[in-house]
Amino acid sequence: MEYVYAALILNETGEEINEENITGVLEAAGVDVEESRVKALVAALEDVDIEEAIETAAAAPAAGAAAGGSADAEEADDGDDEAEEADAAEEEDDDEDEGDGGEGLGELFG
Repeated sequence: MEYVYAALILNETGEEINEENITGVLEAAGVDVEESRVKALVAALEDVDIEEAIETAAAAPAAGAAAGGSADAEEADDGDDEAEEADAAEEEDDDEDEGDGGEGLGELFG
């Protein structure tokens, strides 16, 4: 995870995400840097819009909480409709993710 955190730090500070900068951040944090992991991370992030990925990740838990609702909402008939709509939206997102050819941080770091 420290490799991903290094990339996030660089993104937040407006620095370029490249091998040299990631290595520098990791070394400053006292991490024994594996060059192959740095190269893999840089390659995986090459076409990724990190800000968009963060927004998407932050929206997923919020959508789940809204679909779950309270006990009162579950008793209401429209609560079931909302849950079904959220499940359908998640299934559509899952279908889109399957065609990405294994790219991304999840595939890289498990």
